[in-house]
Amino acid sequence: MGFAQAFPVTSINNLPSLVCTFKRKLCVSTAKLSRDNDPLLLSATAFASLRYSESLRPEPLFLDPYAGCFVRDNTPEDVIQDLHPYCLAAKFIDDKLLHTVSLIDGLKQLVFFTDGMDTRPYRLQWPTSTIIFDISPEIVFKFAAEKLKDVGAKIPKGCIFCHIPLESSDLEQAMQFKGYNGNRPSIWVLQGFPMMTLANFEEVLSMISSLAMKGSLFLGELPACLTETDPEIKSNIRQWVDKLFMSKGFRVEMIKYEGIAGSYGKDFASGHNNSILFVAEQLLHSDDQMESWRREFQRIENEGDEDGFEEL
Repeated sequence: MGFAQAFPVTSINNLPSLVCTFKRKLCVSTAKLSRDNDPLLLSATAFASLRYSESLRPEPLFLDPYAGCFVRDNTPEDVIQDLHPYCLAAKFIDDKLLHTVSLIDGLKQLVFFTDGMDTRPYRLQWPTSTIIFDISPEIVFKFAAEKLKDVGAKIPKGCIFCHIPLESSDLEQAMQFKGYNGNRPSIWVLQGFPMMTLANFEEVLSMISSLAMKGSLFLGELPACLTETDPEIKSNIRQWVDKLFMSKGFRVEMIKYEGIAGSYGKDFASGHNNSILFVAEQLLHSDDQMESWRREFQRIENEGDEDGFEEL
């Protein structure tokens, strides 16, 4: 039995019993399911299996030494012949992350929107003073955390890792409670994150727009299912992406999978891949920046009033 049959990537559109409420609370599953029938766990395992298979290639794009702990023991160690777009995107995101982090002085803030089985906090070499926030479904994260503990996975020395359950009543408040600072640069990543609708992604964009310092980066991969239901969007993806990101204060660039493959000396046939790989820059000031400036202006104004009274 091949990989696709053993671990089919569960369609995000088929997630059961989803509830969408918002004060920065995104869609979460309310069904009590097991690993065998929970689509969140199945989908996360499928993506982990892609990373596992990629790591088995003679010349892999990347090595994920921990992906194997998430797949079942009877998973065939077959190498997928065709280069998978998910793996191309993962490699691009890895490299972009490490390069951008190296340019930041002092505290480095990374925020990952994931499926709960993302291994970047463990498998990439982060510089000291890096704090990583992982926003993902609690059921998947707990399952993954146990597996990672069993194989001895550790966060690099001098770094901090914080999990923010997707089910949190207020994600912004939860991040700030864990130490997130909107007056410091940050990098935001989205890959494998379970989103039901386009409206859910717009909520993610709004959240990042509020929290990210001006100049911060947001990069990742949008699943094709968010655009395939709207013929008008499909007819002009680039214009739609530009308009969507700009409406929340981001300048965005779409990245071609074929170009990434070529830069790594790989051949890639896009086929029916309609996922959108992007890098966006925050053009607005964060809420924390605006509040800091408001306080500073208030302080200056108060000092001016005091000086005025002294002169009288």
